[in-house]
Amino acid sequence: MSKLKVNQYQVGPVCTNCYFAINTETKEVLLIDPGDGAEYLIEMVEKESLKPVAVLLTHGHFDHATAAEEVAKHFGISVYAHEKEKETLLDPRLNLSGSMGGKSLVYHADCFVKDEEMLDLAGFSIRVLYTPGHTVGGCCYYFIKENVVFSGDSLFCGSIGRTDFPKGSMSDLVRSVKDKLLVLPDYVKVYPGHDMETTIEQEKTYNPYF
Repeated sequence: MSKLKVNQYQVGPVCTNCYFAINTETKEVLLIDPGDGAEYLIEMVEKESLKPVAVLLTHGHFDHATAAEEVAKHFGISVYAHEKEKETLLDPRLNLSGSMGGKSLVYHADCFVKDEEMLDLAGFSIRVLYTPGHTVGGCCYYFIKENVVFSGDSLFCGSIGRTDFPKGSMSDLVRSVKDKLLVLPDYVKVYPGHDMETTIEQEKTYNPYF
């Protein structure tokens, strides 16, 4: 039986999925894409007596990153993002905070990861999958033994992320998803940044982009 429990919380003005990846054996938790509602997310952590280990960002758009720093500082943990997402985090034009989130903001990460890097966090073996296209440094987090991938805004149920934002690329995103995600085992569960969960098999079979 998997030791991974996934709690999903919708946060922010565009209903972003923030996930808690919980190790049921140790109560350690990874917070994935805390885009808003820092106080609420902190309350949820404390309500379940969880032990935060890290914040993982799939990309730097405001609706995924806004609460990351506050949550991380509260618990004394680090924020992870892909190394090619630095510019997005630091530029309000690219992270969309000014144009869509209201106030222009910059975000930060403490640890910058590379494509195919293996992370050992909260008792999980996690492979970083670099999936540019929605942003230049977008990535996904593949929990290998648990057969789960957190896909951010790269892959959705029946769709893919928007590419009409600054520095987006439809060709890059389609190629990224094909090369990095659709090669995973069919039974892998996909937790996207918006809307409902899916599986690799379902997206290979029914997603109109592929």
